[in-house]
Amino acid sequence: MVEFLKAIILGIVQGITEWLPISSTGHMILVDEFIKLNFSDLFVNTFIVVIQFGSILAVVTLYFNKLNPFSTSKTLEQKKDTISLWLKVLIAIIPSGVIGVLYDDIINEIFYNPTVVALALIIYGIIMIYIERNKRKSKVKNFSSLSYKLAFSIGIFQCLALIPGTSRSGSTIIGAMLLGTSRFVATEFSFFMAIPTMLGASGLKLLKAGFDFSGFEWAVLGVGSLVAYIVSIVVIKFLLDYIRKNDFKSFGYYRIVLGFIVLAYFYLL
Repeated sequence: MVEFLKAIILGIVQGITEWLPISSTGHMILVDEFIKLNFSDLFVNTFIVVIQFGSILAVVTLYFNKLNPFSTSKTLEQKKDTISLWLKVLIAIIPSGVIGVLYDDIINEIFYNPTVVALALIIYGIIMIYIERNKRKSKVKNFSSLSYKLAFSIGIFQCLALIPGTSRSGSTIIGAMLLGTSRFVATEFSFFMAIPTMLGASGLKLLKAGFDFSGFEWAVLGVGSLVAYIVSIVVIKFLLDYIRKNDFKSFGYYRIVLGFIVLAYFYLL
């Protein structure tokens, strides 16, 4: 029962931090110091990545009709727009997909440490605040205006998320806004990019682990994923409502504070 409780807590953290631009890795590192799953390192490392599958399903659930090119309620033109959107998403994930597959182990070995995570939290927090304070007028306010070239450029920004502490959603949202998209388009496109990106990361991690887990371990992973799914639905709805009335400066300040907390915990306490 204790391990299931830990999985629930980790699922909550994952569901909240995956979609808000505040870095799920930074939070997971801190939470892991206090809540350690009593399993092998192989399973724990797999668990942390694969519970993202629950978060993916949340996006699919909320946007099923918008992302479904075969919906009978759509006109032929709307179906074409949906297919075009998927093509833009697939083009956008190419840069991080290639680099992630080729250099995943090297990146984890070099960058996965509290110092890098803390500095990434602080630096990107400052960038986020700067962008919001100096925001230029958005040129792209809908997905039909989002070109394939621009989608690929946003994908290049997602490569920065391979550095722990950067935040996948934070990188793509910041990049999209810098490139001229509205805050809302940047946020939704980040959601859509997450589907193949996180699905690929989860699949790759399971392949490397060999799927060789006990029934109890699979049950713990299932609980964590289910909780991440439920919490993600709530958080995504919150974020979409939030950005209609607010900007991202508060998340920038939060990142900076969290970055200093990580540094203080690991080097001063």
